[in-house]
Amino acid sequence: MTEPLAELRSVSKGFPGVLALDHVDLALYPGEIHGLAGENGAGKSTLVKVLSGAHTPDVGELRLHGRPVRFRSPREALAAGIGVVHQELAGAPHLTVTENVLLGRLPSGWGRVRWAEAHRQARAVLDRLEIPIDERVLMGRLSLGRQQLVEIARALVRESQVLILDEPSAILGQHDLEVLFTALRGLRDRGVACLYISHRLNELFELTDRVTVLKDGAHVATEPIGDLSMDQLVALMTGRELVAPSRPVREASAAPLLEVDGLTRAGAFADVSFRVHPGEIVGMAGLVGSGRTEVARAIAGVDHAEGGTIGVRGRTVRMTSPRAALRYGIGLLPEDRKDQGLLMNRSVRENIGLASLRKRSRFGILRGGRDSRDAAALARQVDLRYRGLDQLVRFLSGGNQQKVMLARCLGAESQILILDEPTRGVDVGGKSEIYALMRQLVDGGVGILMISSEIEEIVMMSDRVLVMRAGRLVLELAGDDIEEDQIMRAALVHSVADRQGAVA
Repeated sequence: MTEPLAELRSVSKGFPGVLALDHVDLALYPGEIHGLAGENGAGKSTLVKVLSGAHTPDVGELRLHGRPVRFRSPREALAAGIGVVHQELAGAPHLTVTENVLLGRLPSGWGRVRWAEAHRQARAVLDRLEIPIDERVLMGRLSLGRQQLVEIARALVRESQVLILDEPSAILGQHDLEVLFTALRGLRDRGVACLYISHRLNELFELTDRVTVLKDGAHVATEPIGDLSMDQLVALMTGRELVAPSRPVREASAAPLLEVDGLTRAGAFADVSFRVHPGEIVGMAGLVGSGRTEVARAIAGVDHAEGGTIGVRGRTVRMTSPRAALRYGIGLLPEDRKDQGLLMNRSVRENIGLASLRKRSRFGILRGGRDSRDAAALARQVDLRYRGLDQLVRFLSGGNQQKVMLARCLGAESQILILDEPTRGVDVGGKSEIYALMRQLVDGGVGILMISSEIEEIVMMSDRVLVMRAGRLVLELAGDDIEEDQIMRAALVHSVADRQGAVA
């Protein structure tokens, strides 16, 4: 085999109280997409930071083109040809796609930007990656998935020979994911070494050539992906076999908890109608931008619906605010937990109690003892893994952050839960725990509306499935009729009727 472009040799990195990497080896070869797998806390993020110059190893060495290197900053690593596309977007939404792609490298002369040349260069790199985006549009007008693709284009402009992608698909729908995969395969064919990190294990099997597994900071295995089964990869990551929850057959005999009829919001969705009954999970599938999240936000009172009705337990209600939705027993877990769902620099106790402050206070003053007792009880109910109620939420794993939001909804006594991408950025063990908790909640009579971009998750967990396309509800499936190919066909195939009836 040829010489690695980048290599970690017996690298260790520690922080107070924890050894994040323990003598880890990793070799990235030209023309290879290399997967990196492991549960939250396995050491993946620390490995990325060592490779990209954010951390220096305590022991061992980093080699580039066969020579030892020691980066003092990410800027040095970038100059040496190591690019990183982070899960959290780092673009400038008020600038154009061209400006974002060429950030810091805009062609200029006599103190002025040569815009025609800049747009030509941006267009060239977008075309090379087969990314169908207008280079003159503002970054902030793109979907989150398209913004992620622009950041990959920026890394290519910098002539990165090693490209690290940290959970790039976490905010991508199926179509954008296919565009991403096409772009990465093109980079591989041109000799770039790609390190691809994802909790979505099916992506590793579809895209990567080899995979390295970390557990508790140590190297477990590096294997050709074709030599592993899904069960074997999961066992390497967790040390145990995970059994996926089966989908029980449920008959919706009870009166619906939630009734949505003709719900409409101009430019987002139109004439959406469905029911959610006690003890069932209703999955909502569709591409990013199909209107799924917008419907959820309208039901939860975040955005205002201009037409249609929402009924809760047989009563038509007006959702004027999230507080009103909570009063009617509707709890929302938003798709972006860090920006929309959690106070990342506040404690577990404070985050759990956000939705039930009135119940836990007297004359506007929180009762500290009850506050702590209630939060601890809710944490036990969702099996939260944490050090204590005063622990900052930002130090929890992705799965446990989701559990904090679930505990908050339970504290508000929500009987209707809207879960928007409930396992996004959550490792395979955390997903299994969230699935079990969802089943436990519906067994207790809660009704769940689950939005997910992972079709396998929709098929596995849903009693009924709704498919959105172009702002409209186009298909409903139940029981044995829930099949992946039917869902994908309904989400992707645009007919003449779609184009005539699409939400303006």
